[in-house]
Amino acid sequence: MGTCQSLLKGNRPVMGEEKPTIVFVLGAPGAGKGTQCEKIVNEFGFVHLSAGDLLREERNTPGSEYGELIENHIRNGTIVPVEITCNLLENAMNKSETKKFLIDGFPRNENNLEGWNRMMGDKVNLKFVLFFDCPEEVCVNRCLKRGAAGSGRSDDNEESLKKRFNTYINDTMPIIEHYDKENLVRKVDANHSEDEIFDVVKKMFQEE
Repeated sequence: MGTCQSLLKGNRPVMGEEKPTIVFVLGAPGAGKGTQCEKIVNEFGFVHLSAGDLLREERNTPGSEYGELIENHIRNGTIVPVEITCNLLENAMNKSETKKFLIDGFPRNENNLEGWNRMMGDKVNLKFVLFFDCPEEVCVNRCLKRGAAGSGRSDDNEESLKKRFNTYINDTMPIIEHYDKENLVRKVDANHSEDEIFDVVKKMFQEE
Protein backbone atom coordinates (compact mmCIF):
# COMPACT_ATOMS: atom_id res chain seq x y z
CA MET A 1 0.00 0.00 0.00
CA GLY A 2 3.00 2.34 0.35
CA THR A 3 3.09 2.74 -3.43
CA CYS A 4 -0.61 3.58 -3.62
CA GLN A 5 -0.58 6.04 -0.75
CA SER A 6 2.50 7.84 -2.04
CA LEU A 7 1.12 8.27 -5.54
CA LEU A 8 -2.38 9.22 -4.40
CA LYS A 9 -1.29 11.71 -1.77
CA GLY A 10 -3.06 15.03 -2.19
CA ASN A 11 -5.61 13.78 -4.74
CA ARG A 12 -9.34 13.83 -4.16
CA PRO A 13 -11.20 10.51 -4.11
CA VAL A 14 -11.80 9.22 -7.60
CA MET A 15 -14.68 10.09 -9.80
CA GLY A 16 -17.51 11.61 -7.75
CA GLU A 17 -20.97 10.36 -8.75
CA GLU A 18 -20.50 9.93 -12.49
CA LYS A 19 -18.61 6.81 -13.49
CA PRO A 20 -16.13 7.52 -16.28
CA THR A 21 -16.45 5.61 -19.55
CA ILE A 22 -13.35 3.59 -20.41
CA VAL A 23 -12.15 2.04 -23.66
CA PHE A 24 -9.03 -0.11 -23.33
CA VAL A 25 -6.75 0.08 -26.38
CA LEU A 26 -4.50 -2.96 -26.90
CA GLY A 27 -2.17 -4.24 -29.60
CA ALA A 28 1.46 -5.07 -30.25
CA PRO A 29 4.20 -2.41 -30.05
CA GLY A 30 3.97 -0.46 -33.32
CA ALA A 31 0.39 -1.51 -34.10
CA GLY A 32 -0.59 2.17 -34.29
CA LYS A 33 -2.42 2.56 -30.98
CA GLY A 34 -1.12 6.07 -30.27
CA THR A 35 -1.86 7.36 -33.77
CA GLN A 36 -5.42 6.04 -33.74
CA CYS A 37 -6.02 7.29 -30.21
CA GLU A 38 -5.13 10.79 -31.37
CA LYS A 39 -7.74 10.54 -34.14
CA ILE A 40 -10.39 9.21 -31.71
CA VAL A 41 -9.68 12.11 -29.34
CA ASN A 42 -10.19 14.63 -32.17
CA GLU A 43 -13.34 12.97 -33.51
CA PHE A 44 -15.13 11.77 -30.36
CA GLY A 45 -13.80 13.92 -27.49
CA PHE A 46 -12.14 11.19 -25.44
CA VAL A 47 -9.07 11.83 -23.29
CA HIS A 48 -6.11 9.64 -24.27
CA LEU A 49 -4.23 8.11 -21.35
CA SER A 50 -1.19 6.09 -22.38
CA ALA A 51 -0.03 3.82 -19.56
CA GLY A 52 3.46 3.86 -21.07
CA ASP A 53 3.57 7.66 -21.37
CA LEU A 54 2.41 8.07 -17.76
CA LEU A 55 5.11 5.66 -16.60
CA ARG A 56 7.80 7.44 -18.65
CA GLU A 57 6.64 10.78 -17.24
CA GLU A 58 6.85 9.39 -13.68
CA ARG A 59 10.28 7.94 -14.46
CA ASN A 60 11.49 11.38 -15.60
CA THR A 61 10.04 13.24 -12.60
CA PRO A 62 12.93 14.51 -10.45
CA GLY A 63 12.95 12.79 -7.08
CA SER A 64 10.47 10.04 -8.04
CA GLU A 65 11.15 7.04 -5.82
CA TYR A 66 9.86 4.77 -8.63
CA GLY A 67 11.89 6.27 -11.50
CA GLU A 68 14.69 3.70 -11.51
CA LEU A 69 12.29 0.78 -11.01
CA ILE A 70 10.14 1.95 -13.96
CA GLU A 71 13.20 2.48 -16.21
CA ASN A 72 14.47 -1.05 -15.49
CA HIS A 73 11.10 -2.55 -16.45
CA ILE A 74 10.86 -0.43 -19.62
CA ARG A 75 14.38 -1.34 -20.77
CA ASN A 76 13.82 -5.04 -20.09
CA GLY A 77 10.42 -5.10 -21.81
CA THR A 78 8.79 -6.29 -18.57
CA ILE A 79 5.66 -5.00 -16.87
CA VAL A 80 5.68 -2.39 -14.09
CA PRO A 81 3.87 -3.32 -10.82
CA VAL A 82 0.14 -2.81 -11.28
CA GLU A 83 -0.30 -0.59 -8.20
CA ILE A 84 1.97 2.05 -9.74
CA THR A 85 0.24 1.97 -13.14
CA CYS A 86 -3.32 1.96 -11.73
CA ASN A 87 -2.64 4.91 -9.48
CA LEU A 88 -1.00 6.95 -12.23
CA LEU A 89 -4.10 6.28 -14.38
CA GLU A 90 -6.44 7.14 -11.52
CA ASN A 91 -4.59 10.38 -10.80
CA ALA A 92 -4.78 11.38 -14.47
CA MET A 93 -8.53 10.68 -14.56
CA ASN A 94 -9.08 12.71 -11.41
CA LYS A 95 -7.40 15.71 -13.01
CA SER A 96 -9.58 15.62 -16.13
CA GLU A 97 -12.85 17.50 -16.67
CA THR A 98 -13.83 14.98 -19.35
CA LYS A 99 -15.16 11.60 -18.24
CA LYS A 100 -14.43 9.55 -21.39
CA PHE A 101 -11.02 7.89 -21.50
CA LEU A 102 -8.99 5.79 -23.91
CA ILE A 103 -6.53 3.75 -21.83
CA ASP A 104 -3.77 2.74 -24.18
CA GLY A 105 -1.43 -0.19 -23.47
CA PHE A 106 -3.22 -1.50 -20.39
CA PRO A 107 -4.08 -4.05 -18.96
CA ARG A 108 -1.05 -5.92 -20.33
CA ASN A 109 -1.09 -9.10 -18.24
CA GLU A 110 -3.14 -11.10 -15.73
CA ASN A 111 -1.67 -9.17 -12.80
CA ASN A 112 -2.70 -5.87 -14.48
CA LEU A 113 -6.21 -7.23 -15.05
CA GLU A 114 -6.57 -8.48 -11.47
CA GLY A 115 -5.17 -5.23 -10.06
CA TRP A 116 -7.43 -3.07 -12.25
CA ASN A 117 -10.54 -5.07 -11.31
CA ARG A 118 -9.62 -4.86 -7.62
CA MET A 119 -8.67 -1.17 -7.54
CA MET A 120 -10.77 0.40 -10.32
CA GLY A 121 -13.38 -2.07 -11.60
CA ASP A 122 -16.29 -0.63 -9.59
CA LYS A 123 -15.32 2.99 -10.26
CA VAL A 124 -15.60 2.94 -14.07
CA ASN A 125 -17.81 1.80 -16.93
CA LEU A 126 -15.80 -0.34 -19.39
CA LYS A 127 -17.36 0.19 -22.80
CA PHE A 128 -15.19 -2.15 -24.90
CA VAL A 129 -11.63 -3.21 -25.73
CA LEU A 130 -10.22 -1.86 -29.01
CA PHE A 131 -7.69 -4.39 -30.32
CA PHE A 132 -5.30 -3.45 -33.15
CA ASP A 133 -4.12 -6.68 -34.77
CA CYS A 134 -0.93 -6.32 -36.83
CA PRO A 135 1.82 -8.74 -38.04
CA GLU A 136 5.02 -8.70 -35.98
CA GLU A 137 7.26 -7.79 -38.93
CA VAL A 138 5.18 -4.70 -39.76
CA CYS A 139 5.12 -3.59 -36.11
CA VAL A 140 8.88 -4.02 -35.65
CA ASN A 141 9.61 -2.02 -38.80
CA ARG A 142 7.32 0.79 -37.62
CA CYS A 143 9.04 0.90 -34.19
CA LEU A 144 12.55 0.89 -35.67
CA LYS A 145 11.57 3.73 -38.03
CA ARG A 146 10.12 5.62 -35.07
CA GLY A 147 13.37 5.13 -33.15
CA ALA A 148 15.49 6.20 -36.12
CA ALA A 149 13.34 9.33 -36.47
CA GLY A 150 14.21 10.29 -32.88
CA SER A 151 11.24 9.07 -30.83
CA GLY A 152 13.41 9.44 -27.70
CA ARG A 153 12.10 6.10 -26.41
CA SER A 154 14.70 3.86 -24.80
CA ASP A 155 12.77 0.77 -25.96
CA ASP A 156 12.55 1.54 -29.72
CA ASN A 157 15.46 -0.76 -30.56
CA GLU A 158 15.68 -4.31 -31.83
CA GLU A 159 16.74 -5.95 -28.57
CA SER A 160 13.99 -4.30 -26.48
CA LEU A 161 11.43 -4.96 -29.22
CA LYS A 162 12.06 -8.72 -29.12
CA LYS A 163 11.44 -8.70 -25.38
CA ARG A 164 8.35 -6.50 -25.76
CA PHE A 165 6.92 -8.86 -28.39
CA ASN A 166 7.48 -11.89 -26.19
CA THR A 167 5.73 -10.07 -23.35
CA TYR A 168 2.85 -9.14 -25.68
CA ILE A 169 2.35 -12.69 -27.00
CA ASN A 170 2.73 -14.44 -23.64
CA ASP A 171 1.02 -11.92 -21.36
CA THR A 172 -1.26 -9.54 -23.29
CA MET A 173 -2.87 -11.90 -25.81
CA PRO A 174 -4.49 -13.94 -22.99
CA ILE A 175 -6.05 -10.68 -21.69
CA ILE A 176 -7.50 -9.94 -25.13
CA GLU A 177 -8.85 -13.53 -25.25
CA HIS A 178 -10.37 -13.05 -21.77
CA TYR A 179 -12.28 -9.94 -22.89
CA ASP A 180 -13.21 -11.61 -26.18
CA LYS A 181 -15.08 -14.30 -24.20
CA GLU A 182 -17.06 -11.44 -22.62
CA ASN A 183 -17.87 -10.09 -26.12
CA LEU A 184 -16.05 -6.85 -25.31
CA VAL A 185 -13.32 -6.97 -27.99
CA ARG A 186 -13.57 -4.88 -31.17
CA LYS A 187 -10.80 -6.17 -33.46
CA VAL A 188 -9.22 -3.97 -36.15
CA ASP A 189 -6.81 -5.12 -38.88
CA ALA A 190 -4.00 -2.60 -38.36
CA ASN A 191 -1.95 -3.58 -41.43
CA HIS A 192 -3.41 -0.72 -43.48
CA SER A 193 -2.94 3.02 -43.84
CA GLU A 194 -3.81 5.27 -40.89
CA ASP A 195 -6.92 6.65 -42.63
CA GLU A 196 -8.18 3.22 -43.71
CA ILE A 197 -7.81 1.94 -40.15
CA PHE A 198 -9.59 4.97 -38.73
CA ASP A 199 -12.56 4.47 -41.08
CA VAL A 200 -13.13 1.11 -39.39
CA VAL A 201 -12.49 2.49 -35.89
CA LYS A 202 -14.92 5.35 -36.46
CA LYS A 203 -17.76 2.94 -37.23
CA MET A 204 -17.08 1.04 -34.01
CA PHE A 205 -17.43 4.19 -31.91
CA GLN A 206 -20.49 5.37 -33.86
CA GLU A 207 -22.24 2.04 -33.30
CA GLU A 208 -21.79 2.09 -29.52
